[in-house]
Amino acid sequence: MEKKRISTKTIVIIVISIVLLLALIGGGVYWYIFVLNADKNSPEEVLTQYVSYINEKDFESMYTLLSDSTKARVEKQTYLDRNSNIYNGIEATNVTISDLSYDKENKQLFYTMSMNTMAGNITFTNKATFDRQDDNKYYLNWYSQLIFPDLQSDYKVRVSTTQGKRGSILARDGTALAITGDDGTRQYPYGKATSHLLGYVRSISAEELEANAGKGYTESSIIGKTGLEKVYEDRLRPGTGCEIYITNSSGNKIETLAKTEATDGEDITTTIDIRLQDKIYKQLDGDNGLSVAINPKTGEVLALVSTPTYNSNDFIKGFSDEEWNKLNSDTNNPMLVRYQNTYVPGSSFKPITAAIGLTTGKMSADEDYGPSGLSWQNNSSWGNYRVTTLQTYSGPANLRNALIYSDNIYFAKSALKIGADTFAQQLLKIGFDTEMPFAINMDKSQFAENNTFASEVQLADTGYGQGKLLVNPLHVAAIYSAFVNEGNIVKPYIEYNENATAEYWIEGAFSKEAAETVRDDMIQTIENANGTGHEAKIDGVTLAGKTGTAEIKASQDDDSGTELGWFNAFKVSDNPNDQLLIVNMIEDVKDRGGSHYLLPKVKAMFE
Repeated sequence: MEKKRISTKTIVIIVISIVLLLALIGGGVYWYIFVLNADKNSPEEVLTQYVSYINEKDFESMYTLLSDSTKARVEKQTYLDRNSNIYNGIEATNVTISDLSYDKENKQLFYTMSMNTMAGNITFTNKATFDRQDDNKYYLNWYSQLIFPDLQSDYKVRVSTTQGKRGSILARDGTALAITGDDGTRQYPYGKATSHLLGYVRSISAEELEANAGKGYTESSIIGKTGLEKVYEDRLRPGTGCEIYITNSSGNKIETLAKTEATDGEDITTTIDIRLQDKIYKQLDGDNGLSVAINPKTGEVLALVSTPTYNSNDFIKGFSDEEWNKLNSDTNNPMLVRYQNTYVPGSSFKPITAAIGLTTGKMSADEDYGPSGLSWQNNSSWGNYRVTTLQTYSGPANLRNALIYSDNIYFAKSALKIGADTFAQQLLKIGFDTEMPFAINMDKSQFAENNTFASEVQLADTGYGQGKLLVNPLHVAAIYSAFVNEGNIVKPYIEYNENATAEYWIEGAFSKEAAETVRDDMIQTIENANGTGHEAKIDGVTLAGKTGTAEIKASQDDDSGTELGWFNAFKVSDNPNDQLLIVNMIEDVKDRGGSHYLLPKVKAMFE
């Protein structure tokens, strides 16, 4: 049989028809895959997005992912309130889902959810269902069980907190300085004697709550406001116990979701000698003053007193408006913590000038400067300004006599011998213009603007404790410790450590020889019958010290200014258990004997 031959035209038609058919099929596939399914999502994607909104606390966006059937069943505001109240109420953060598994047959998505809360971590397994709606997308069917599996629509999530006891603040011998009673109330057994030192606690403010976010504080928390209560807040404060649980419609607990136990705060034992603290307070009570007592060998702070003061217990009981206004308007400023501030030291600074001069070799202890009378100036460039001193004395104008008689002119001359650059360098070396390494913040001691003496007069005045000189009392106590530590300045501390060894803040502040020479001459300031500190002499006790009367006035001719009285003294003893150094200052001693007003008070502190 003869085969029919297919024409070229026919082949072309067939090929074209096949191509068109394939194009139609491809277009249909494309339409199906990329058009009909362009907006299609998966249940896993919906739930993942929903959880991200939980973390953002974006409850409005969470609502947009709900199915129409859910929205018809649950009022929007009811949904928003329930989710907001629960997730915010338990402080849910870091909400995550894992182990997602979709059961197509039953149209259920199984997953594990985990979150951090104020009571700890909560982890549970759960399931979710979805509706696929007209826009070809999946939407979440929401019930209260999506928050927690056992949470029915009429059940509630509750948060219960308990508070441990705030830690106590103790004296070195274990005596309670600040304690929390069985009713939770903070108590300060020594009242005014320790109030500036300990400070007080009160309800946390909104600003403090924000600043301490994430530390477990709540709106009802108590927080240390000042003093050691504030310094050791992180250790004193108790841990809050918290339980998150579900209750049924009758209010009965049916499930605990998370729970942490309350913990008591840490007790802090200080170096404070409460008998000395109380004794010093009683000596200063009635005056505007301060006292800093340390063990100069170890650096232990034994007492910190500022007067006048308030009573820390009053902050616990609360003030009437009248009482609060009276406290804050008192011109004696009982809220001021004086030992944290800086003051003009007057002649109490002279031993420091001497130690610098001897250490640098710029002056000699035995050199006789010669008589200068009661007033002196270096040269005519000083104009009408003269350095004055209170008394003349027989014998050489050497270091010992200058300290015994508190000779301003001698120390003005000494400062000039030391020189501006050397004096400035040495003052910076011993901690001026430097933050003290101490738990309680202390103002920095200063000697001149930009640490540079502006004139020869200012340099001379600084030598005897005037000029632009301002010192912090604890800093002075630390510097004085060098006189019993072979020239090393001890590092003060206030938290007791039974096995602590002395740590030096500044080693080699003065030479050993300079420290010992100044110490011996300071002994004579008290032992010598002509010494300015002789009234403080105690039989059987060797004291070294220096008085000081600092003038606070606008000019040399100003008669209306006030005076600060200083008396700094320390025991001289080889017994390591018999060490005490006290720096004392009382304001407004003019017409009350100047620094001599302090002598019987300080004597009583050492007796």
